[in-house]
Amino acid sequence: MGMTLAQKIIASHLVAGDMTPGSEVALRIDQTLTQDATGTMAYLEFETMGIPRVKTELSVAYVDHNTLQCGFENADDHRYLQTVAAKHGVYFSRPGNGICHQVHLERFGRPGKTLIGSDSHTPTAGGLGMLAFGAGGLDVAVAMGGGAYYITMPKMFKVHLTGRLRPYVTAKDVSLEILRILSVKGGVGAIMEWGGPGVETLTVPERATVTNMGTELGATTSIFPSDEVTRAFLQAQGREADYIPLAADPDARYDRVIEIDLSTLEPLIACPHSPDNVVPVSSLKDVPVDQICIGSCTNSSLQDMRKVAAMLRGRTVAPGVSMSVSPGSRQVLTMLAQSGDLTHILASGARLLECACGPCIGMGFAPNSGGISLRTFNRNFTGRSGTRDGRVYLVSPETAVASALTGYITDPTTLAPMEPVALPEIFHVDDSAVLPPAEDGDAVEVLRGPNIKPFPVSRPFTEELTVRAVLKVGDNITTDHIMPAGARILPYRSNIPYLSWFCFEVCDPEFPTRARAAGDGVIIGGSNYGQGSSREHAALVPMYLGIRCVIGKSFARIHQANLINAGILPLTFADPADYDLLQQDHELLISHLTAGMAAGELTVADRTAGRTFRAKCDLSLRQQKIILAGGLLNYTKSGGC
Repeated sequence: MGMTLAQKIIASHLVAGDMTPGSEVALRIDQTLTQDATGTMAYLEFETMGIPRVKTELSVAYVDHNTLQCGFENADDHRYLQTVAAKHGVYFSRPGNGICHQVHLERFGRPGKTLIGSDSHTPTAGGLGMLAFGAGGLDVAVAMGGGAYYITMPKMFKVHLTGRLRPYVTAKDVSLEILRILSVKGGVGAIMEWGGPGVETLTVPERATVTNMGTELGATTSIFPSDEVTRAFLQAQGREADYIPLAADPDARYDRVIEIDLSTLEPLIACPHSPDNVVPVSSLKDVPVDQICIGSCTNSSLQDMRKVAAMLRGRTVAPGVSMSVSPGSRQVLTMLAQSGDLTHILASGARLLECACGPCIGMGFAPNSGGISLRTFNRNFTGRSGTRDGRVYLVSPETAVASALTGYITDPTTLAPMEPVALPEIFHVDDSAVLPPAEDGDAVEVLRGPNIKPFPVSRPFTEELTVRAVLKVGDNITTDHIMPAGARILPYRSNIPYLSWFCFEVCDPEFPTRARAAGDGVIIGGSNYGQGSSREHAALVPMYLGIRCVIGKSFARIHQANLINAGILPLTFADPADYDLLQQDHELLISHLTAGMAAGELTVADRTAGRTFRAKCDLSLRQQKIILAGGLLNYTKSGGC
């Protein structure tokens, strides 16, 4: 029996374990990336390990999230990142050079290689045929130190593409279609592999949009073949030597195959407040729009921006609409300027923002109160935009521009035809904003500002755990609910004590005070707890507040790993009905932890209700040891690996 594309790369990087779905495998990691909102914590963790230089083929530290410098905090973090990267063998992408996933796609991604990044949208590199995973900062730190990356061996899903996209129908619409089919939970435990004759009609930037949005499915990662389209893109970037052909075997077997005829798709839109709340754009005709945002790691490529410029040429944005455009990289911005396309964008009345994440993570350009904002981003969670009652819709750049011109949600297929936009044969290459590490790391002084606090460490477990339920939440709680983003909070990502006062602010502003008073606490969660961003702060901050356990109906992959790394025990209800019976403020007793984890099931006594229930504990032996040690750092220091 043949192998899928993902299975081939896993097999070539397998360090330990077997490739049976559901079992734990350890992978050798070739490349890592960090961004500044999660990177400071990752490098503090790396420093704790005492390893002088990174052991990967390539590690890059990007600054793309916290670029608004309203105080010293972000500037200090950037200075820390630049010096710690220089000291330990990491390349440093300066502020303004671009969004990590766009720049990595352009300059560093290589087919057949493995990549993990401290950002959930790291699978963007799957558009180049990389096996790329979003991960917590501690997992990235371990990989930089030469350690393996552990995942549960995924199932294999194939999306078989046929046909060709019609004018004004885009890769973003392909992404929204698969979200409509599968939902934000439909990819959990699976790798999404894209194939079929329709693949060759999609450019690398279009493929990267699809793999980027695969994160919203809950998928482990997403990947496209590496073919002649890939070769042409790398050749245009001056990197043809990085090309290798990669494809699944003809007789590869998949756990599920989904058929999509590209020629049948129409422009789609994800309504508030979930990426899978998808309907046709045509069904929302004449809904007024207040704001348009184009960019983010999903749709900020040169191809996207040239389409935007072509649609805006000779036109102006409707009077009631505020519109921003954020090119994904300095390369994209430079080429827009050189071609004259930037002039068309500016003449339309759009506002040009920095080559950074910006509005996508609530860092500026928040909508007006109650405003409707159409964004080419990947997430539309409540409050993520920076405006709690803002209504955010996810769309393609083409739908965004059409709506900006009319002032209403507009199906772009109703507009006059647009000339095709092709990728250039040669990209403008200038890597001067990527600083190489120092040859002599010992000569580099790492500079730390007063906002950078020590990494918090959890306590080891004993055989008996008494906890109070300090919070009960529903389904699809995101890491944005647990640890919000935005300009008000992001500058404190390296200051866990201060950050802790904002934990679960969206759900319950009293949670931090209640958790502190409870001592040892437990959170009760619903299905898909912890979906969204890979930010390990959503585990580290609850741990700092005394949370020892989370009992939920199910967990998102990255967040569950982050909980384990932070020394928080993740359990799932053996009977989902017990979720309804368990209430906030109940006191719980969990006994015989070692034996229960080994057996895969623990008995939980609800002392307040006078009853017991069973909780599943689906952890590998390595993960059990990490939990008992009180987290991955404690486990590593004690000699675990």
